[in-house]
Amino acid sequence: MKIGIIIIFHNNETDIETSVFIEQLNQTKNIELCFVNNNSKDNTYQLLNEIKEGCSNVSVVNVKKFKSDVSAVRAGARFMFNKFNLKHLGYVSTNLLTTKYHGLKGLINAINENQEVILKYNIETLEKHEIKLTLFKSLFSVVEYLKKIKVENQFINLQFLSKL
Repeated sequence: MKIGIIIIFHNNETDIETSVFIEQLNQTKNIELCFVNNNSKDNTYQLLNEIKEGCSNVSVVNVKKFKSDVSAVRAGARFMFNKFNLKHLGYVSTNLLTTKYHGLKGLINAINENQEVILKYNIETLEKHEIKLTLFKSLFSVVEYLKKIKVENQFINLQFLSKL
């Protein structure tokens, strides 16, 4: 079963290593990624498009007027739902991450290594709700899920420790 991941970017040009991202993303299976460029003033949008050109599982949405992370996630969710009709959509905002030590490649690695656990946890969480959730209510924070399921991953551990 495929899982969709929306990643919000805003002025992350220095954090993006296109060749490393392309290599990593081409190794992922059953993940559809949507990069949302939230009105970056640097070359983030161009770098995201380079990654999209090198990967078959990446889409890019460009938000031309800066929006809150919630609104940017919604833009990505609408795109993903309309294009792929995925039942499991997670999101990550790069601006809320501590990327100092492992960068964004650490995030992609953590998602790739734990996608089955994330999917299982999301299914369990959705089954607990007795009402039918709308698209936006069923979105989940990938980092929060990884913290809750206590995944042993150095990138996630740094995220958790940095918030204490």
